[in-house]
Amino acid sequence: MAKKASKSLYMMTLGCPKNRVDSEVMLGTLQHKGYHLVQEPDDAEVIVVNTCAFLKAAEKESVDNILELAEHKKTGRCDTLVVTGCLVQRHGEALAKELPEVDHFLGTSAYVQIGDLLAAEASPRQLIPDPEYIHTAAVPKVNSMPGYTAYLKISEGCDNKCAFCIIPKLRGLQRSRTIADLVQEASQLADSGVRELNLVAQDLTAWGHDLPGKPKLHELLKALCQVDVRWIRLHYAYPRVFPDELIEVMASEPKIAKYLDMPLQHASDRLLRTMKRGRESAFLKQLVEKIRARVPGLTFRTSMIVGLPGETEEDFEILKDFVKELRFERLGVFQYSDEPGTAAYELDCKVPPRTIARRWRELMAIQKRLSREQNKKLIGARLEVLVEGRSPETDLLLVGRHQGQAPEIDGQVYINDGLAYPGELVTVEVTEAHDYDVVGKVVAREDPKAKGHRARSQAPSQVRGGEQIVSPPTWLAPR
Repeated sequence: MAKKASKSLYMMTLGCPKNRVDSEVMLGTLQHKGYHLVQEPDDAEVIVVNTCAFLKAAEKESVDNILELAEHKKTGRCDTLVVTGCLVQRHGEALAKELPEVDHFLGTSAYVQIGDLLAAEASPRQLIPDPEYIHTAAVPKVNSMPGYTAYLKISEGCDNKCAFCIIPKLRGLQRSRTIADLVQEASQLADSGVRELNLVAQDLTAWGHDLPGKPKLHELLKALCQVDVRWIRLHYAYPRVFPDELIEVMASEPKIAKYLDMPLQHASDRLLRTMKRGRESAFLKQLVEKIRARVPGLTFRTSMIVGLPGETEEDFEILKDFVKELRFERLGVFQYSDEPGTAAYELDCKVPPRTIARRWRELMAIQKRLSREQNKKLIGARLEVLVEGRSPETDLLLVGRHQGQAPEIDGQVYINDGLAYPGELVTVEVTEAHDYDVVGKVVAREDPKAKGHRARSQAPSQVRGGEQIVSPPTWLAPR
């Protein structure tokens, strides 16, 4: 019997890093079934769109991309279009009526079944169970990031009831993965060449409370520090009581990046109560100050929301003063989006969109100035930098990140003098500072014998004084 030819697959992922991990599981599952990934939708027999529905803008982007990719059923090789993720979980029935061109809809707990669904001769058009699934290290998974960095999802779902957030309805209650399972996946990633683990969850600091024995985050971090990686980065830590043991691990373990992503959302006590965040401004300030005092050199990233219903100019002034006082190294600002199904949607006193946009601009302008001031203080400093390759803007620069810069969301280090491979850790002396990025030169490299680098088919990237020395691009393609 002739071997069945493998089918070509194109996958688009929208939304957050947690969604990216789901796509990595789908990709691993489908590759295990014999599918092969292609880079252009025109070449794909199967197209998968993993959607986001966190905000109205994300929903529109998801639908626009579905409709665009559906055209390939007419003009390309595509014979099957699959839509997965949060948009399906939120609007599955409506999507099925409005998008007849889509062959299958899978909810947030059904994505792992995509291989079996596509293999079956007769399979349901909609598969949208209650969100209860969480993948394990045993599930096939393909890292979609460059080979030196990866996301590690430590839990799924969220038990918080924030008034502005739809995620618990889309992702379900918290399900934590065990320490042993996470260490197993982390070890697999390290064996593949990953040097940076980015821990993600809807609520990182709640990890473990739903497991037998209620293990704590600091116990997980200690276990992960035994894995052969260089940086372990913490994302989406809900602001609750930080035990001394957790702060001590962050301060003392060299593999824990001196970086913490903790969304505080606001500083007005009245707005925090409306948001159902559970803590007041004084607690948040004390928590930030406590962690900073105990973890020298910490880069603190947070996010704020402007324009929640009922937010007054006085509330906004309190928020601005809070940001100016605490001088966050990284700050993201979201414009409130009125989302049906959330508690905030039922609130009166909606803030006009024009006012929301103005407040967003004001707060971002404050943060831009603070970021520039902080970057200027780095001039002359020597930083450990994870090299990513040539800058997409110009072949005359290399680009990388130091511990205080997370992938995809923060600024970068541009290198205009030196030699380095993608995935290599080098010492860079900062020579220039900009609003969000810094520029520097390589002053030291790792001993290649200290960490076994895989053989490369290309020469290392090198630039000197802005002049290109070696021209071949050395980007590591996602695996």
